Amino acid sequence: MSRSIRRLLILLFLSTLVTGCAGMKPEDFRDTTPALDLEDYFTGQVRAWGIFQDRSGSIRRQFTVDILGYRDGDDLVLEEDFVYADGEQSRRVWRLTRIDEHHYEGRAEDVDGVARGVLYGQAFNFRYTLLLDVGERTWRVNFNDWMFMHEDGVLINRAEMRKFGIRLGEVTLFFRKEAQDT
Repeated sequence: MSRSIRRLLILLFLSTLVTGCAGMKPEDFRDTTPALDLEDYFTGQVRAWGIFQDRSGSIRRQFTVDILGYRDGDDLVLEEDFVYADGEQSRRVWRLTRIDEHHYEGRAEDVDGVARGVLYGQAFNFRYTLLLDVGERTWRVNFNDWMFMHEDGVLINRAEMRKFGIRLGEVTLFFRKEAQDT
Protein backbone atom coordinates (compact mmCIF):
# COMPACT_ATOMS: atom_id res chain seq x y z
CA MET A 1 0.00 0.00 0.00
CA SER A 2 1.42 3.38 -0.93
CA ARG A 3 2.35 5.91 1.72
CA SER A 4 -0.27 8.46 0.56
CA ILE A 5 -3.08 5.89 0.64
CA ARG A 6 -2.00 4.79 4.12
CA ARG A 7 -2.08 8.42 5.32
CA LEU A 8 -5.51 8.95 3.79
CA LEU A 9 -6.85 5.85 5.55
CA ILE A 10 -5.38 6.97 8.87
CA LEU A 11 -6.93 10.44 8.47
CA LEU A 12 -10.29 8.90 7.57
CA PHE A 13 -10.14 6.62 10.61
CA LEU A 14 -9.17 9.47 12.97
CA SER A 15 -11.88 11.78 11.63
CA THR A 16 -14.44 9.01 12.13
CA LEU A 17 -13.32 8.58 15.73
CA VAL A 18 -13.54 12.30 16.43
CA THR A 19 -16.93 12.83 14.80
CA GLY A 20 -18.29 9.59 16.28
CA CYS A 21 -17.64 10.87 19.81
CA ALA A 22 -19.13 14.33 19.30
CA GLY A 23 -22.74 15.38 19.09
CA MET A 24 -25.91 14.89 21.07
CA LYS A 25 -26.18 12.89 24.24
CA PRO A 26 -29.47 11.59 25.64
CA GLU A 27 -28.78 13.44 28.89
CA ASP A 28 -28.98 16.72 26.93
CA PHE A 29 -32.77 16.16 26.80
CA ARG A 30 -33.22 15.55 30.55
CA ASP A 31 -35.81 18.30 31.12
CA THR A 32 -37.49 18.38 27.72
CA THR A 33 -41.20 17.84 27.18
CA PRO A 34 -43.38 16.18 26.26
CA ALA A 35 -41.60 13.30 27.97
CA LEU A 36 -41.50 9.99 26.12
CA ASP A 37 -42.88 7.03 28.06
CA LEU A 38 -41.64 4.20 25.85
CA GLU A 39 -43.77 1.47 27.42
CA ASP A 40 -46.96 3.52 27.33
CA TYR A 41 -46.43 4.85 23.81
CA PHE A 42 -45.70 1.47 22.23
CA THR A 43 -48.32 -0.58 24.09
CA GLY A 44 -51.14 -1.19 21.63
CA GLN A 45 -51.21 -0.36 17.92
CA VAL A 46 -48.76 2.14 16.45
CA ARG A 47 -48.28 3.02 12.77
CA ALA A 48 -45.17 4.56 11.22
CA TRP A 49 -44.31 6.01 7.83
CA GLY A 50 -40.70 6.12 6.72
CA ILE A 51 -38.07 6.70 4.08
CA PHE A 52 -34.50 5.53 3.55
CA GLN A 53 -32.09 8.06 2.03
CA ASP A 54 -28.66 7.08 0.75
CA ARG A 55 -25.53 9.04 1.69
CA SER A 56 -26.17 11.60 -1.06
CA GLY A 57 -29.70 12.26 0.24
CA SER A 58 -31.59 10.45 -2.53
CA ILE A 59 -34.69 8.61 -1.37
CA ARG A 60 -34.18 4.90 -2.09
CA ARG A 61 -37.12 3.32 -0.26
CA GLN A 62 -40.44 4.28 1.26
CA PHE A 63 -42.36 2.11 3.69
CA THR A 64 -45.01 1.84 6.39
CA VAL A 65 -44.74 -0.13 9.62
CA ASP A 66 -47.59 -1.51 11.69
CA ILE A 67 -46.47 -2.19 15.25
CA LEU A 68 -48.23 -4.20 17.92
CA GLY A 69 -46.70 -3.61 21.34
CA TYR A 70 -47.45 -5.55 24.52
CA ARG A 71 -45.92 -6.54 27.84
CA ASP A 72 -44.51 -10.04 28.32
CA GLY A 73 -43.23 -10.25 31.88
CA ASP A 74 -40.57 -7.56 32.24
CA ASP A 75 -40.21 -7.11 28.48
CA LEU A 76 -41.92 -4.77 26.05
CA VAL A 77 -42.45 -6.76 22.86
CA LEU A 78 -42.76 -4.86 19.57
CA GLU A 79 -44.00 -6.84 16.58
CA GLU A 80 -43.09 -4.69 13.56
CA ASP A 81 -44.58 -5.50 10.15
CA PHE A 82 -42.96 -3.54 7.30
CA VAL A 83 -44.55 -2.97 3.87
CA TYR A 84 -42.31 -1.28 1.28
CA ALA A 85 -43.54 0.76 -1.68
CA ASP A 86 -42.25 -1.96 -4.07
CA GLY A 87 -44.43 -4.57 -2.33
CA GLU A 88 -41.70 -6.26 -0.29
CA GLN A 89 -42.68 -7.19 3.26
CA SER A 90 -40.61 -7.99 6.32
CA ARG A 91 -41.00 -8.47 10.04
CA ARG A 92 -38.90 -7.71 13.10
CA VAL A 93 -39.81 -8.56 16.69
CA TRP A 94 -38.05 -6.53 19.37
CA ARG A 95 -37.86 -7.49 23.04
CA LEU A 96 -36.99 -4.41 25.11
CA THR A 97 -36.02 -4.71 28.76
CA ARG A 98 -35.86 -1.70 31.04
CA ILE A 99 -32.64 -1.90 33.05
CA ASP A 100 -33.18 1.19 35.23
CA GLU A 101 -34.85 4.59 35.03
CA HIS A 102 -32.98 5.61 31.88
CA HIS A 103 -31.47 2.48 30.30
CA TYR A 104 -32.85 -0.28 28.08
CA GLU A 105 -31.56 -3.38 26.36
CA GLY A 106 -33.10 -4.71 23.17
CA ARG A 107 -32.91 -7.93 21.23
CA ALA A 108 -34.23 -9.00 17.83
CA GLU A 109 -33.42 -11.94 15.57
CA ASP A 110 -31.66 -9.75 12.98
CA VAL A 111 -29.70 -7.71 15.55
CA ASP A 112 -26.13 -8.75 16.32
CA GLY A 113 -25.70 -8.78 20.09
CA VAL A 114 -27.61 -6.48 22.40
CA ALA A 115 -29.03 -3.08 21.48
CA ARG A 116 -28.47 -0.34 24.06
CA GLY A 117 -31.02 2.41 24.68
CA VAL A 118 -30.96 5.54 26.81
CA LEU A 119 -34.10 7.61 27.56
CA TYR A 120 -34.20 11.16 28.95
CA GLY A 121 -37.14 13.56 28.66
CA GLN A 122 -38.50 13.50 25.12
CA ALA A 123 -35.50 11.66 23.60
CA PHE A 124 -34.57 7.99 23.24
CA ASN A 125 -31.22 6.98 21.73
CA PHE A 126 -30.96 3.36 20.58
CA ARG A 127 -27.69 1.91 19.23
CA TYR A 128 -27.39 -1.51 17.65
CA THR A 129 -25.86 -3.54 14.85
CA LEU A 130 -28.38 -4.82 12.32
CA LEU A 131 -27.70 -7.88 10.16
CA LEU A 132 -28.86 -6.58 6.80
CA ASP A 133 -29.21 -8.87 3.78
CA VAL A 134 -27.71 -7.23 0.69
CA GLY A 135 -27.88 -9.53 -2.31
CA GLU A 136 -26.24 -12.83 -1.35
CA ARG A 137 -24.36 -11.30 1.58
CA THR A 138 -25.24 -10.18 5.10
CA TRP A 139 -23.83 -6.83 6.19
CA ARG A 140 -23.33 -5.75 9.80
CA VAL A 141 -24.66 -2.17 9.78
CA ASN A 142 -24.41 0.08 12.84
CA PHE A 143 -27.50 2.14 13.68
CA ASN A 144 -27.54 5.29 15.79
CA ASP A 145 -31.27 5.68 16.27
CA TRP A 146 -32.85 8.79 17.83
CA MET A 147 -36.54 9.13 18.72
CA PHE A 148 -38.12 12.42 19.81
CA MET A 149 -41.58 12.75 21.35
CA HIS A 150 -43.49 15.62 19.79
CA GLU A 151 -46.80 17.30 20.53
CA ASP A 152 -50.05 15.58 19.56
CA GLY A 153 -48.67 12.06 20.02
CA VAL A 154 -46.26 12.16 17.07
CA LEU A 155 -42.92 10.43 17.59
CA ILE A 156 -40.13 11.38 15.16
CA ASN A 157 -37.33 8.88 14.53
CA ARG A 158 -34.06 9.52 12.73
CA ALA A 159 -31.45 6.78 12.38
CA GLU A 160 -28.02 7.04 10.85
CA MET A 161 -26.57 3.89 9.30
CA ARG A 162 -22.80 3.26 9.18
CA LYS A 163 -20.49 0.45 8.12
CA PHE A 164 -16.77 0.61 8.95
CA GLY A 165 -17.43 4.16 10.21
CA ILE A 166 -18.65 5.26 6.79
CA ARG A 167 -22.12 6.79 6.59
CA LEU A 168 -24.37 4.68 4.36
CA GLY A 169 -27.55 6.66 4.74
CA GLU A 170 -30.38 7.68 7.00
CA VAL A 171 -33.81 6.35 7.93
CA THR A 172 -36.55 8.80 8.93
CA LEU A 173 -39.84 7.68 10.48
CA PHE A 174 -42.94 9.34 11.89
CA PHE A 175 -44.95 7.29 14.41
CA ARG A 176 -48.56 7.78 15.43
CA LYS A 177 -50.26 5.77 18.15
CA GLU A 178 -53.60 4.37 16.99
CA ALA A 179 -56.69 5.32 19.00
CA GLN A 180 -57.49 2.70 21.60
CA ASP A 181 -61.03 1.34 21.98
CA THR A 182 -62.42 1.93 25.46
